[in-house]
Amino acid sequence: PTTPYRGIADVHQTMIWILEPAADVIWDSAGFIITTGGEQDLTPTTVEGWLKVVNAAAVVAETGNLLMMPSRAAGDDWLEYAGGLVEAGTVALEAAQKQDGKALFDAGGQIYQVCLACHSQYIKP
Repeated sequence: PTTPYRGIADVHQTMIWILEPAADVIWDSAGFIITTGGEQDLTPTTVEGWLKVVNAAAVVAETGNLLMMPSRAAGDDWLEYAGGLVEAGTVALEAAQKQDGKALFDAGGQIYQVCLACHSQYIKP
């Protein structure tokens, strides 16, 4: 049977409206900022802060699924990168659910690597 879905955003819009804001929440919630004034830990300190990261991680993972839709998929490599995004988002989701700042930092790096690999292949100057 045919699935009755209809893509609303194109790939670029999906990236900037859905994926990028969610990834930014993860990246802004993991690690440290070191300045001349000292070190600032970015790890959430409240339940609400962690829930924001849980939601963002779920969006990252589900965006990988959106990118695998036939109207958006651009070949086998594309599907591999999109699957990598699902995996990295799932790792971030599990880290956020456990409130594990170190694991969240590592998951953020994994998300970055998937994005970088895909952009290296599909975004040409």
